[in-house]
Amino acid sequence: MGLMSDLAGMGLGNFVGTDIYADSKEKSPDHGTADNAANVPKEKDFIFDKSIDCPVCGKKFTTKIMKTGKAKLVHADKDLRPVYEGVDATKYDVQMCTHCGYTALSRFFPMVTAAQAKLIKENISSKVVLPVFEGETYSYEDVMKQYQLALACAVVKRSKNSERAYICLKSAWLMRGHYESILHDATADKATKDLVPTLKEREKEYLLNAYNGFVEARKTESYPMCGMDENTIEYLVAVLAIGFKKYDVAGQSVSAILTSLSANSRMKDKARELKEEILEALKKTK
Repeated sequence: MGLMSDLAGMGLGNFVGTDIYADSKEKSPDHGTADNAANVPKEKDFIFDKSIDCPVCGKKFTTKIMKTGKAKLVHADKDLRPVYEGVDATKYDVQMCTHCGYTALSRFFPMVTAAQAKLIKENISSKVVLPVFEGETYSYEDVMKQYQLALACAVVKRSKNSERAYICLKSAWLMRGHYESILHDATADKATKDLVPTLKEREKEYLLNAYNGFVEARKTESYPMCGMDENTIEYLVAVLAIGFKKYDVAGQSVSAILTSLSANSRMKDKARELKEEILEALKKTK
């Protein structure tokens, strides 16, 4: 399937199958039910249109942003995905310039050097056929195109491994949100339900790339990383490592948290839970 397979239809087929870390290697839930749906605010109630200046082409464009503090946080998944009532926050954390195609996660969007802008114009803007998004909200299909374009832009502008890894992590969250929404939709038809296995496979692919990227980023980058401190990154790496049965890596990250002088008691408790999970998994392999 590929991390950026949808870009072929956007004029950027050369990115399909790209090793997103190749250049850096060279250099070094509960969503409610149909019965209570009427009492849950609609997705459009949590978002608004915002005008943004593009740091690449200098033009203004409009994107949809989630209103801060309005949605109720239900819980967070083990890999830190926040789950809100009525809206998937991951769908509204990527920004795409509708003029030049420059796309990035909200956190990184303004951070573009002149050299990076030149690379974007040459390798993205000059080739991309931008999708047109209509309606009051973004569909999962709409946002997936934006995330894949964000990943392509990250590769083109030679961003840090952590940024690429974070895009992959959030893309995995997007896949999870998509198939969870299908599973919770009592009106979903068979064709829609048949998408679930594929979405789960794509989620796994993105998670593996997120894991690889964060592991590499720890070797060369300083903290905070994507807004996360060292203990949070170690926790995230441990969670992802467990998912891929890399128990030695997970154990090292857990130990780093437990011996850290800066980790708070809540983080250490979560690390102890992961330690128990690792020990149980190792028992089953014997």
